[in-house]
Amino acid sequence: MKFVGSQLAFYLSDRDFKRNSKILLKYLIVLGVVVIVFSVLFHFIMEIEGQNHSWITGLYWTLTVMSTLGFGDITFASDIGRFFSIVVLLSGIFMLLIFLPFAFIRHFYVPLLESRKKNRVPRSVPTGTKNHILICAYDAISRDLTERLKQDQTPYYIIEKDPEKALKKYEDDIPVILGKLDNKDTYLNANVKEAKLVLINRDDILNTKIILIIQSLAPDITIVALASDDETIDVQELSGANFVLPVKRWLGEQLANRINTQSAKSKPIGQYEDLLIAELPVLHTNLITKTVRETKLREKYGVSIVGFWNRGRLEPINGNETLTHDTVMVVIGNKKQLDNMDELFYPIPSNPNPVLLIGGGKVGSAAAQSLYKNGVSVNLIDKEEELCKKVKPFCNNVFIGTASDYELLKEAGIMEAPAVLLSTHDDAMNIHLASYCRKLNKKVRIVSRISEAQNMDIMHRAGANFVLSYATLGSEAVLSISKGQELNILGEGINLFSIPVPPSLINKSLGESGIGAKTGISVIALKKNSEVTTMLSADSIMSKDVEIILLGNIEMREKFNDIFVNNS
Repeated sequence: MKFVGSQLAFYLSDRDFKRNSKILLKYLIVLGVVVIVFSVLFHFIMEIEGQNHSWITGLYWTLTVMSTLGFGDITFASDIGRFFSIVVLLSGIFMLLIFLPFAFIRHFYVPLLESRKKNRVPRSVPTGTKNHILICAYDAISRDLTERLKQDQTPYYIIEKDPEKALKKYEDDIPVILGKLDNKDTYLNANVKEAKLVLINRDDILNTKIILIIQSLAPDITIVALASDDETIDVQELSGANFVLPVKRWLGEQLANRINTQSAKSKPIGQYEDLLIAELPVLHTNLITKTVRETKLREKYGVSIVGFWNRGRLEPINGNETLTHDTVMVVIGNKKQLDNMDELFYPIPSNPNPVLLIGGGKVGSAAAQSLYKNGVSVNLIDKEEELCKKVKPFCNNVFIGTASDYELLKEAGIMEAPAVLLSTHDDAMNIHLASYCRKLNKKVRIVSRISEAQNMDIMHRAGANFVLSYATLGSEAVLSISKGQELNILGEGINLFSIPVPPSLINKSLGESGIGAKTGISVIALKKNSEVTTMLSADSIMSKDVEIILLGNIEMREKFNDIFVNNS
């Protein structure tokens, strides 16, 4: 009975079923009219032949002929009667043997199978679920976020209102619950009162409604909402969101932060407690042609080199790498240590020419404003005149047209620009422009956004020095909030995380562990009793009460877990 009830509920709520039912009902009415007309004509023709039959007999004869049973106990003797029998027979073949089965399968049987499949999708989280994260849409950010949550073994559930999409996620082994986003029961079934965090990532208007619903059910839960427009931030905050993330604006600002005008000065890109993680371009310094070991930055300033960027990829170091004009080192130290190091290189004349910004949408506009505040001159290229007008106050010059136009690029300063920032929302266009700009100016620093993480490798091959996606920025922000940490965006797929020393590494030195050689991950510090040590060597011991601070991507962390954690 419970199954029948669920099927009935599905049918009554299904829009397609209601529409199909009307069509089927009309067909059944037409079929009934045809049967009645044939039964009446049967009587008239039989009377012409001098035979008398009851109305039930007429209905009986019509149904046996239309269904092709043809018992032969009642027959016509005249040609007109036999011709009428042929018409009834052919009508029956079409209406009962062809169209009716098709209609039944299409409008009843298939929906029945679909409803059974859809009813497999959970409507609630398992009993006893706690400290989980609820996500209101499975978009680019949540796809990236869920991969990171899996790494941390944090339970999560996607709330999906569409049964078809929910079923697809369920079959793909994605934790999902089916429910309407504006219904209180959905969140009660998701045990929102015991959840750790709710990510509300629908459109700004629906976000506000969802926030109010969740606030009424679980006033103490952490609510993180995404804002497409900065104007809606206050509305969502006043509605009860603890954090409202304007990710597109942040993306523009983060990309702008990765623009350097080829000056040799460390630039912080992340932080862990009082330690700053910074980039140091080698261009115009006396470090060119030296190996990492020969720089002696650790001995002189206490600064540790933990890696270097190779066309947007963070590469681990072994000390023997030779530094080139294109090398951008990743160093770690406190503010005083970095300032002392910078005195060796700074001030060195920087490239005074404007940075070339291609794309003036929300991301591009935010990047232009950030560069303007930092005193960096910008030339903008965009094909939409309205966008150019909005961004013009923050630009040195604005060029309206297609960025792939050589003459326009040349006029905008591609040959002299210290850097190019690609902020269009089309990955294919950004890849095309990265390759084009790299061929026109071999030394230019190319910073680009992407929408899909799968395009990161080809973007690097096209010549981009640094790539960052909307998904990475958003997922990192949510993850940082869930852990109570500061937001650190180090690069596409690059994470900073700490873990207790696994049993397999207790009392081993860093040299003995072979962490870097086996996984590619960088150990940047050891933390013991709130004291962080960055002056590491191969002889540094990882004791039982130590936390390891690691820097690497998801694949590197998986290797680390497989080798050192899971096999402990």
